[in-house]
Amino acid sequence: MITRRLFTRSSWPETKRLTETLRSETVGGVLLLIAAGAALIWANSPWVADYKELSDFVLGPEKLHLNLSVSAWAADGLLAIFFFVVGVELKREFVAGDLRDPARAALPIAAAIGGMIVPAGIFIAVNAHHRENLGGWAVPIATDIAFALAVLAVLSTHLPTALRTFLLTLAVVDDLLAITVIAAFYTDHLAPGPLLAALVPIALFGLAVQKGIRHPALLVPLAVAAWALVHASGVHATVAGVLLGFTVPALGRHASAETIEHAIRPLSAGVAVPVFAFFAAGVTVGGFHGFADALTHPVTLGVIAGLVVGKPIGVFGTTWLLARFTKASLDDELAWRDVLGVALLAGIGFTVSLLIGELAFEDGSVADVDVKIAVLSGSVLAGALAAVVLVSRNAVYRRIHVLETTDADSDGVPDIYQARRD
Repeated sequence: MITRRLFTRSSWPETKRLTETLRSETVGGVLLLIAAGAALIWANSPWVADYKELSDFVLGPEKLHLNLSVSAWAADGLLAIFFFVVGVELKREFVAGDLRDPARAALPIAAAIGGMIVPAGIFIAVNAHHRENLGGWAVPIATDIAFALAVLAVLSTHLPTALRTFLLTLAVVDDLLAITVIAAFYTDHLAPGPLLAALVPIALFGLAVQKGIRHPALLVPLAVAAWALVHASGVHATVAGVLLGFTVPALGRHASAETIEHAIRPLSAGVAVPVFAFFAAGVTVGGFHGFADALTHPVTLGVIAGLVVGKPIGVFGTTWLLARFTKASLDDELAWRDVLGVALLAGIGFTVSLLIGELAFEDGSVADVDVKIAVLSGSVLAGALAAVVLVSRNAVYRRIHVLETTDADSDGVPDIYQARRD
C-alpha cells in the first residue's frame, strides 16, 4: 500500500513534485547547520583535543584497506549515500523532469555552467602567484542545495514555483558538474582493475532495480561492493553512489526512482550529510586574531570571492546574456531581482566545497584550514546577501498569493479571475 501511494505521488504535476522535493530537503539543511555549528563550537572549545581524537579514530578491516578514520568514513562512506540520492534525482530530472526539455532547461543549465566557470576563474586569479594553492580551484564551484533550501525555509519566502524550479534545476546540474570535476581532477593513483571490477556489482544492482527488485538484502551488499571497489581504484568513493543512482529506473513499469529516493533521503539528510558536516566543519580558528589572519590568506580570499562574487556573476550574468541575445526567456512569474537572489543563494557551497577542499589540500595544513574558514564564511555571507534580496520580494508575492486565493463568494473561482472574466 505504501509503494502504491508513493507511485501515485509520481503522477502529480511536476511543479507540485518539485515543490514537495524542496520542502522535504529543508529539514536536512537545518540539521546540517546544527551539525556544523556544533563542530565549530567543539573545535574552538577547551575540549578540542577530544574532537580531534574522535575525528582521527581509526576503524575498519585493515586487510581490505578500509581501516579509515571516522572523518574519512564520513567523507568517503556516508557521503556516498548523499551522492546516491543526487544520482537518483539527476536520473529522474533528465528522464522525467525539467531537464528532459532542452528549451525549458537551457537557462538554468547555462546558469549552472557559468556559476562554476566564473568562481573557478576568480580563485585562480587570486592565487595566480601561489601555485601551491591552485589545486583548490574547484572549491568555490559547488552549490549546496540542502543548505540553500534551509535558508529559504528560515526566510519563509513566498517565492513563485517557477523560481523554485529554477533553483532546483540549477542545483541538479551543478551537482552533476561537481561530481564530474571530482572524478576527473581529484583522482590520484588510478587502479584500473578495481574500477573495472566495480562495474560488475553496479551492473547487477542496475539489473535488479530495472527488474523491479528492491529488497535491501540484495541491493545493499551490491552497493557496498561497488563502493569498496571504487574506493580501492583511487576514484573518490562517492562517485559509486552517483553511478548506482543513475541505474535506478525513472520511467516504465518498474520505475522506482521516486520510491527509492523517498526511502533513502531520510538517511541522507538526517544522518549522512550532518555527520559529514560535523567532521568537516570543525576547524580551530584560533580566536579573533586567527580568524582575521586567515582572511588575509590567498586561499581564503579566493574561495570567499568565488562564492560571494563569482557565483552570482556567473549565474546571473549567464542568465541575462542568454535572455538578452537568444530566444531563451525567464518564466512570466520571475523578476530579475528574484534571479539575483537565487544567484546569491548559489554561493552557499557547503557540503561539496568542503569535500573538494579535503581532496585538494593535505589534512591539517594551513590551506586546508583556510578552505574550511572560507567556505563557512563565504556561505554565511552569501546566504545573508540572498536573504536581503529575497525578503525584499516577500511582500509582493504575499499580495499576489492573497489575490490569487481570495474567493469571497465561495464559487470556486478566485475573485481576481472572476473580475477578469466579467
